[in-house]
Amino acid sequence: MSTQHVAYGADPSQFAELTLPESEWRGVAVLVHGGFWKPEYGIEYARPLVPSLVERGWATWAIEYRRGTGTADTLADVRTAIAACPVRSATVVGIGHSAGGHLVTWAAGRDGVLTHVVAQAGVLDLEAAHREGLGDGAVERFLGHPPGPDDAEVDPVRQAPLGVPVWCVHGRDDEVVPFAQSEAYVAAAGGSAELVPVDGDHLAVVDPDSSAWARTLQILDGL
Repeated sequence: MSTQHVAYGADPSQFAELTLPESEWRGVAVLVHGGFWKPEYGIEYARPLVPSLVERGWATWAIEYRRGTGTADTLADVRTAIAACPVRSATVVGIGHSAGGHLVTWAAGRDGVLTHVVAQAGVLDLEAAHREGLGDGAVERFLGHPPGPDDAEVDPVRQAPLGVPVWCVHGRDDEVVPFAQSEAYVAAAGGSAELVPVDGDHLAVVDPDSSAWARTLQILDGL
C-alpha cells in the first residue's frame, strides 16, 4: 500500500494523501479529521483508518486543512481539497469525525461531489455545542463569535435535510461530543439521515480495532 502526498494549495496545511487499492476500487472515501477545528489536531487522526478502507476496495483521500486561521480558510480548504481528489468515482463518501463530521456534512450540501456522508460523533448543531461549551468554547473560536441566525449556512442541523444520505455514527458513552448532537441532526433531517448508535466513547469511532469502526465499514459495504 503506497500513499501519495498531493498539495492543493501553497500553505503547508493545504494537502491531502491519496491511497489506492491494488485492484479496481469501489468508490472514493474522503476522510476529514476532527479536533474542534484547532491547529494542534491534524491528519494523523485520520491515517489509522486508511488501511481497512483500502483493503475493502476504497480509494482513500485523507485531507488536511487550515485550522485556527478563520472559518473562511477552513471551509474553503475543505471544499477545495474534496474537489481536488485526482481520482473519480460515481460513489464518493465523506467520512468525518467530530469537527470533521461538521465539515464533511457541511461540504455535502455545497458542490455535489459527495454522494454519501458518515458523520462520526459529529458536531452537527453549532448552537447547542456552544451552549454546552464543547471543546472549551471551540465553536466561538471557530466562528469568531457566538453562533446565531447569520451562521445558518455553516450549521449542519439548520441545513438539513441534505440531498445525500447521512449516517450519524455515535458512541453511546461519548462525553466529548454528546450523543444528542447526532440525535438532533437526524431529527432535523428526517428520512435522509440515520442514527447509528455504537458502543464506546468519542474516539472509539476512529479506532480501527473497535466494533464502532467495524459498524462504519459495514455501512460502506452496503453502498
